[in-house]
Parts: sequence; C-alpha cells; structure tokens
Amino acid sequence: MTDSTTEQPGISAAIVVREGRVLMVRRRVKEGELSWQFPAGGIEAGETPEQAAVRETFEETGLTVDAVKLLGERVHPKTGRLMYYVACSTGVEGEARVADADELAEVAWITHGEIADYVPYGLFEPVQEYLDGELPH
Repeated sequence: MTDSTTEQPGISAAIVVREGRVLMVRRRVKEGELSWQFPAGGIEAGETPEQAAVRETFEETGLTVDAVKLLGERVHPKTGRLMYYVACSTGVEGEARVADADELAEVAWITHGEIADYVPYGLFEPVQEYLDGELPH
C-alpha cells in the first residue's frame, strides 16, 4: 500500500495579500471540511510550487501575481494531500473574479479578523504568522 502523498501531485496554494486583505476562494465542491481556501491546485510535471501557485491563481481568479517566497509545506490534516504555501506579490494585476466557474463559486478579499469565519479550523502556522505580519488587526 502506498500513501496518498505519493499517489497524487502536491498542491500549491497562493497566499495573495492586497490592500490589507487576503484572497480566498470558495470551491463548488468541498474537499472534506474545506469550503473557503486559498487559490490552489495541483503542481504539474516540471513545475515548482511557486510556478504552480502563480498559474493556479490566474486560472482560478484571473489575477496575475508573482511568487515571493515559499512559506512552508505539510501534509494537510483534512485532505491528506502534500501542500505547499506560497506568498505571492501584492502588486497583482487585474480584479479577482471567478475565472473558472466549474471549480469556483465565489472569491473574497478578507480581513485578518474575518479569517476565523472563513477558516474555522485555523490556518497552517507559517501562513498565519505571515498574515499576522502582513494584515492589519
């Protein structure tokens, strides 16, 4: 038996901050308890987590962003998938929208104080620490 992290490609999530808010997307189909999450998707062959985060953000929301740094990685406790979390530039181009209507139901720019409403089980610690430093609260 193989474990799930080797059967499926890793997932890269983009942590996009603009004007004191972080971008969240709501998927049409929940992954377990996950409803609201960061723009994210599978890392394709030959891609780095940073490249995947930039590509997925554009495909899902229409925003052009630049990867700044890898915040961390883990096996997600709710999905069992290998996750990479990438901080992306604040100098994003475009307006966030549902660019992939098959995958997303809506997008939202949320404040620091709203994080717990959208992600009640809490964020991965390095992501929370990054947002604590980037978002006013």
